[in-house]
Amino acid sequence: MPGVSRMRALYEKDCKGILCTVREQIYCVPPAYCIASTRDYFLCVCIWYNAAESTLHGKDGRREKRRFDLRRDTICFQAVRRLFLKACHVKQTAMNSTNGNNKLMSWHGVFPAAITHFHSDQSLDLPATLRHIDAMITAGIHGLIMLGTVGENCSLEYSEKLEVLKAAIDHVRGRIPVLSGVAEYTTSLACRYAADAEKLGADGLMVLPPMVYKSDPRETIQHFRSAANASSLPIMCYNNPVAYSTDITPEMFAELADQPTLVAIKESSEDVRRFTDLRNLLGDRYILFAGVDDLVLECLLLGAEGWVSGLVNAFPDENRLLWDLASAGQWVEARELYRWYMPLLHLDTHTKLVQYIKLAAAECGFGSELTRAPRLPLIGEERERILGVLRRSIAVRPSIPARAL
Repeated sequence: MPGVSRMRALYEKDCKGILCTVREQIYCVPPAYCIASTRDYFLCVCIWYNAAESTLHGKDGRREKRRFDLRRDTICFQAVRRLFLKACHVKQTAMNSTNGNNKLMSWHGVFPAAITHFHSDQSLDLPATLRHIDAMITAGIHGLIMLGTVGENCSLEYSEKLEVLKAAIDHVRGRIPVLSGVAEYTTSLACRYAADAEKLGADGLMVLPPMVYKSDPRETIQHFRSAANASSLPIMCYNNPVAYSTDITPEMFAELADQPTLVAIKESSEDVRRFTDLRNLLGDRYILFAGVDDLVLECLLLGAEGWVSGLVNAFPDENRLLWDLASAGQWVEARELYRWYMPLLHLDTHTKLVQYIKLAAAECGFGSELTRAPRLPLIGEERERILGVLRRSIAVRPSIPARAL
């Protein structure tokens, strides 16, 4: 059965816990209860698979013995699931603030790489940032990534990063998972930030390779291991060799597969074959996110489970509709929407993507286009050209069905 040998190996290494997915939900499993899962089922390993003997805590606090043979007994399967949910510490990735009940959220769907807004003096404009987040949540986004490339991570002071992240976490109040980008020049600083983000209550991290220095494969792997060990948060690994000149290959992800908190990959190599290569080599070990806006439909067809998007900052309703159509297998309708969207999605793959996306957001009524230097406002022919792309697309903007809003 898939996953058994891997999870046994993790158990034998006496790991601190295993992050896995069960029916599209993220759990943190203590080492005594090794659970492997795919999207549709899970199996209790607990040292042996054939006749697993597991010690769990009952309602009265007493330790209970249970012997399971999941291959033959579907009733036993359900019993394992119930006991598992009672006995294991559940890593909450979101909380339903409207009714006060804890609600586990899966990592799938549209996750904006959210804009950080500024005042005219280039200081943080947190109210505008939070209003923009609310608009995207209303449109139906599934998660949020603060302080990514579009969030101008590397243009902020360390204290400002924490200020932005704390404001987002406090404002979202568990409605959706809030992740933070980790883009630092040194591994030690990445570890420090990961630990601080956990203290603030982040639901996860999106870790980038070291900035500026182009690490080799051995150094890259060590950077991700160190960042993962710095907190207990689930991590999305961001692979973007086009922008950062460091490629995390499928073989490197295979080497990192024993790191339990590395749970997802944002794949932005612009090579859609990577999605198939990753699945062929690693099965469903990682949750795969598309990371290039103008390749998203191809990635979804090849099995991507999520989309980290930049243009969603300007067109959140269209992003969500495209996701819904593709998820429902309505490929004809999805292709039609994708063709309308493509000139806009191309803006995500340019060196000035931050300026382009902020200008797009401003044209759509979501704050200003202000960026922090060295990024400067667009001027002259370039500005007119991008505005032309935006305004031509907005003029023929498709109507969004009420059910999709």
